Amino acid sequence: MQYRKLATDTICPRCGGRAETMDHLFRECPVTVEARTALSLQYIVRIQNMNFVQWLTWVFNQLTPCQCCLFCCVLWAIWGDRNKRIHEKTVSTRKDITKFINSYINELNGIEKRELEKTTEPSRWRHPTGEFIKINFDGAYNESQNCSALGIVARDADGIVLLSYSEIHQGIASAFAAEAIACWKTVQLGITKGWQSIIVEGDSFAIINKCNTEGQDWSLMGAYIYNIKQQINEPINITFKHILRSADTIAHILATVTLRRKEEIYLERAVSEYAKEQLRHEWEHEPD
Repeated sequence: MQYRKLATDTICPRCGGRAETMDHLFRECPVTVEARTALSLQYIVRIQNMNFVQWLTWVFNQLTPCQCCLFCCVLWAIWGDRNKRIHEKTVSTRKDITKFINSYINELNGIEKRELEKTTEPSRWRHPTGEFIKINFDGAYNESQNCSALGIVARDADGIVLLSYSEIHQGIASAFAAEAIACWKTVQLGITKGWQSIIVEGDSFAIINKCNTEGQDWSLMGAYIYNIKQQINEPINITFKHILRSADTIAHILATVTLRRKEEIYLERAVSEYAKEQLRHEWEHEPD
């Protein structure tokens, strides 16, 4: 921007010590060095006579695949922090940056671990036990229209449907947002009905994992997750559980058909005609 006469202030907005170049931002800035040190990447130093691309190549040759993942996340977080300082006037400390990176890496590791464990998860819907009400949810998303639909079905310990529900939302930015809104609506419905012991089941591991994680969520889904958690009060016992799509079929059918037909439903003690066959199938094949 300075070269094109679009900027006059070239000082690094993070440390204020030197001109902001790629070398300085990603290799030399004290804030960057502190973040790397906190993440045990302090040995990645600037090598003289190496340009930025050569330095990146050298770094990747030195690190293990796991360390490379961490290193890429560091670069991404540094760039994001730099942009927030300039455009949003938000200042993050070295501790904030490293906390975000660790949280993100843990989430990636959790997804990988979950993929390995999928074969051990039940592939069919199961009755809840005791006084618990099980509410399954799913979100369907149409990217071209920025539109989503959610499907929800609640059943008791006898497998009896207490309610089924679907709803359409406009202006939705991603499939993750569609799933998050479906989860939020599920919790809201359970609380509104006055149920005290609830199991919330969905096939979106990212959303379920975030609902089960304590502390501030720094991802793009953070606001949705915050709204979900804010609804939950102490007397209510809510458990969030991830399941396979095959164990979430009715909610999936409700969401996808609603998105296609643009017809919302709210039924008590019943499901829509197009979901009845799946309900009967689950009733007959529910494991002992």
